[in-house]
Amino acid sequence: MQALTPPGRARRLFSAAALAAAASTALLPATATADTWPSKPIKVVVNFPAGGAADQIARAVTQPLQAALGQPVVVENRGGAGGNIGGEAVAKSPADGYTLLMSSGGMVSVNPHLYPKMAFDPAKDLVPVAAAARVLVFLEVRPSLPVNSIQEFLAYLKAHPGKLTFGTPGNGSSPHLAAEMLKAQANVFAVHVPYRGAAPAMQDLLGGQVDFMFDPGIGLQHVKAGKLKLLAVGSSKRSPLFPDVPTLDEVGLKGFDADTLFGFYAPAGTPADIVARLNREINKALGTQAVQDRIAALGGIPAPMSPAEFNSRAATDSARFGALIKARNITSD
Repeated sequence: MQALTPPGRARRLFSAAALAAAASTALLPATATADTWPSKPIKVVVNFPAGGAADQIARAVTQPLQAALGQPVVVENRGGAGGNIGGEAVAKSPADGYTLLMSSGGMVSVNPHLYPKMAFDPAKDLVPVAAAARVLVFLEVRPSLPVNSIQEFLAYLKAHPGKLTFGTPGNGSSPHLAAEMLKAQANVFAVHVPYRGAAPAMQDLLGGQVDFMFDPGIGLQHVKAGKLKLLAVGSSKRSPLFPDVPTLDEVGLKGFDADTLFGFYAPAGTPADIVARLNREINKALGTQAVQDRIAALGGIPAPMSPAEFNSRAATDSARFGALIKARNITSD
């Protein structure tokens, strides 16, 4: 005769089984999402206006990325507040792999030093997915400025304190920090004119409304056309595009390096296998000739790396730029 289970024990066994089943079921959506992703279009939010370096790099990478993933990858520009508006939108999006952020490194490495009250924490609310490019900044001046070399430019700045203006994509952007490095190391003064992105700043440089700019690469076509003068590179190494143009380090501003990493981020909690797949496919895209050519046209250098390497570089940049922001008393206003 089969032994009967006491009623109390039976209830306990049923409860345990029900809990186990519920826990197993709760795990299914995450697993299914990871296994079937992507099953619909993916949105890439660029947290700067159209036409800037982040926008151009995003559009170059998303073309081969959508071919690899088999789903449309749509770029949406949401500029403002030094990249914080677009960054917040992605940080507060579902962590399902369908919303990504393309940003300059400044939002993660610089903005926490600038904005005392951010609506999100980039280090906690976003996860690095893949670096895209190391973006150099190029010191360019309007053609009518009476200088033809970086040495002449620095001498002109010293002779005319406060008379020259420089445009930037906004407070705390890498071009702004580069100009502040220049002012500090060369002991010169010029007036900052912040814009909502690199493209409008470049338009005013071309129109002569500002005198100079550290360009993240979008103006190099105008340099080649003779519409701007390129005097120096704000990088630790010369640009392969302009091997005869000196770095600022070479002309006496020792250790000058304003390079930043542009790359892709996802909301915190995005499944690790989706992040790994995206990293893999983006790195493959960076190896294609079309993407390399587009990044090279900006004067940038493709920078494939793992999410951990990308995160480590962001931490290093945060310490470096944070020290400059404190020393120069740079604010978000």
